[in-house]
Amino acid sequence: MIKAKKSLGQNFLIDKNILEKITNIAKIENNTILEIGPGTGNLTSYILKKKPKKIYVIEKDNELTINLQKKFNNEITIINEDVLKIDETNLFKDKVTVFGNLPYNISTEILSKWIINLKDNFWFECLILMFQKEVADRIIAEFNTSNYGRLSIISNWKLKIKKVFDIKPEAFSPKPKVISSVLIFYPKKNFIKIDNPYNLEKVTRIFFNQRRKMLKKPFNQLFNGDQKVLNKLKIDLTLRPQNINLETYYNLVCEYEKLRS
Repeated sequence: MIKAKKSLGQNFLIDKNILEKITNIAKIENNTILEIGPGTGNLTSYILKKKPKKIYVIEKDNELTINLQKKFNNEITIINEDVLKIDETNLFKDKVTVFGNLPYNISTEILSKWIINLKDNFWFECLILMFQKEVADRIIAEFNTSNYGRLSIISNWKLKIKKVFDIKPEAFSPKPKVISSVLIFYPKKNFIKIDNPYNLEKVTRIFFNQRRKMLKKPFNQLFNGDQKVLNKLKIDLTLRPQNINLETYYNLVCEYEKLRS
């Protein structure tokens, strides 16, 4: 019997109703599917029932990879690599539908990597991803709320995000100590163009470094008190970082890039 490795943040989804529910979120039949962290292949089995065109799975754990090869033979293509070190943009001919029970310890890192590396021609149709509920709440948080922050701003830049449902700890083995949430991400047709996505990371990091403080200090750090930017974007420097909406942050990054060009 395969045991979950705590060091890799493994919690295997075993609830049959939830597995079925997840595979009903998006069309699978005749589509190319990518599954991140298939573990013991429970979700993989349910995806196969829906007759996909092809399934790729990315599994870092060598023991699990051998188990998956025995279990599925040639029904799936296994990529025995670390998802953080793979360039998905060059892996597939077709756009893929992605399913992922992401390891809690690197879930935000995986999502941030995908978003920062996204080109305008998206490599996926949609992402169906599972996060710790607390992380999911931060991803979908709206401005003027305590959960709103860097993750909300970065995640919503090029993606439209919707919460699908929560999953109780009992659905997993071993049982995590937290509730999980399933989110679906679709590519946006229209979004504010930023030349270098790392500037989005930088600007949001500086603004949220002291999230309880007013905007004046981080603004001056980035823009040296430039009144033209303030007037153009109608920013009140007595507000706090969570009081500024998504579009204003994206426009701030554009202004920052203009200053540096």
